[in-house]
Amino acid sequence: MHLYYEYATIYSITLIIIMKRTQTTQPFTVRRAAAGAGLGLFATAPIKKGAFIIEYTGEKITNAEADRRGGRYLFNINSKWTIDGKEHHNTARYINHSCQPNCESRIVGGKVKIYATEEIIPGEELAYDYGEEYFEEFLKPHGCRCVKCHHPKK
Repeated sequence: MHLYYEYATIYSITLIIIMKRTQTTQPFTVRRAAAGAGLGLFATAPIKKGAFIIEYTGEKITNAEADRRGGRYLFNINSKWTIDGKEHHNTARYINHSCQPNCESRIVGGKVKIYATEEIIPGEELAYDYGEEYFEEFLKPHGCRCVKCHHPKK
């Protein structure tokens, strides 16, 4: 029980630091998402369609290393490189999947950048489509939770 408490305390402190950092300088915040979805990134101010929102950051590793590590926060840049965004300071990792996203990822100069695909209002959760490969590996076994899922049901 003691180890769980230490983990929860460290995790809470990390989350508070992330929230303070994002609330003061960015138009979004990390908070509890829909039931069963964990944490999500939510707009705290209006975000215009086409606006740059955030960069998906992390360690740049080879695709071979990404295959060796595995994990949910790997973002493939090209045929050679992947960003491992598992660290909590990567606030973009809290953007959840949606089959009806309001954001999209773009690879710009070897960096992963997230842009708004529509007007986003305060309180709205930021989301983008994680893609078919992620769906097959992580979402399909448990089922996509999107209201209007575009992936075929089993």
